[in-house]
Amino acid sequence: MYSKTIYMDNAASTRTDPAVVDAMLPFFTEHYAVASSQFSHSPGIYSREALDKARTGIAGYVNAEPDEIIFTSGSTEANNLALKGLALANDKKHIICSSIEHNSVMHTCRWLEKQGFELTLIPVDSEGFIDIGFLEKELRKDTLLVSVQHGNQEVGSVQDIVRISELCREHGVIFHSDASLTLTHMPIDLRNTPVDLMSFSGHRIHGPKGIGALFIRKGTPLQKIMHGGYSEFDMRPGTENIPGAVGFAKAVEIASDSQNRMVRALQKQLVAGLVSGIDGVALNGPENFEKRLPGNVNVSFDRIEGESVVLHFDMQGISVITGSACFSRSLEPSHVMMAMGFSHERAHGSIRFTMSKFNTSDEIDQIIAVSREVVENLRKISPIT
Repeated sequence: MYSKTIYMDNAASTRTDPAVVDAMLPFFTEHYAVASSQFSHSPGIYSREALDKARTGIAGYVNAEPDEIIFTSGSTEANNLALKGLALANDKKHIICSSIEHNSVMHTCRWLEKQGFELTLIPVDSEGFIDIGFLEKELRKDTLLVSVQHGNQEVGSVQDIVRISELCREHGVIFHSDASLTLTHMPIDLRNTPVDLMSFSGHRIHGPKGIGALFIRKGTPLQKIMHGGYSEFDMRPGTENIPGAVGFAKAVEIASDSQNRMVRALQKQLVAGLVSGIDGVALNGPENFEKRLPGNVNVSFDRIEGESVVLHFDMQGISVITGSACFSRSLEPSHVMMAMGFSHERAHGSIRFTMSKFNTSDEIDQIIAVSREVVENLRKISPIT
């Protein structure tokens, strides 16, 4: 059954594109020298050139300079480097983030709070968009940082980072955004958008796991948080993951608007089939698809637990989650759903479907049919009235 699974958890991780795997393979078996050996031998030079090419490709895609891109092990490390590195390099003690950030940002901010920083959380509306007016009122002379994600991991809301970054620039505050879910899916132009720090992830765009990047705008004061060698412009020590960087760059290179349009069509097909075809289904997040991540569909089924739906779907060969993957071991309701003002029941009844270019319209039809059957059967035995 596993080989026939309809995979709908692409916000957690995506299938690595075969073209990405092909690009990476030579750097495991043929060109395996480390980039720091460039001054010693030819294999090291080849590895350095491959790393530089990957960096240049990713930088060009987001309209940044190559030396503004630091490779990391993923967006979690990038977020930690951005927030902790900034805190170490500055004296200001006030930080602001949205109330629906990914745990790698939220938990880092909470850790900084324990170190003596004052933390302010920006509230969001019922669709997951931050209150810009609240943010503007909270900006102070001692505000060091604002961190607001570009796209939300659970309900897909895409924030107006142009407006937010311009507001921060007006007040002399550094702005960081986690773009691990929007790279290649939504427009990102860092030369014309005053974002100071931006985090990226490889495995959410059909690239490999274990690779990500942090954009650091020139002039942004930042200290490294790990110590060792002098890799990545002396910002991130350790042996460079050259196969990962090459694969990450290849995933960015082969991404296309046509793929995003196809995924958007699947998204609309699923929303229509669930919301219109099943009673007691509510869409969580933006109703305007242009303000929502392509492929993200988060719904709540009235009067049934999301965990039960997930288990029944899995028995039918459909992989989904309730809330975000990071909450799968917790009985607590999603902090994103609660911040949006929903009840515990709606939060616990939420299901997130996230699709990719490898999904099909026939699979969506199958999901809709299974959803009707599962929901009907669970409601018959549900103790929730």
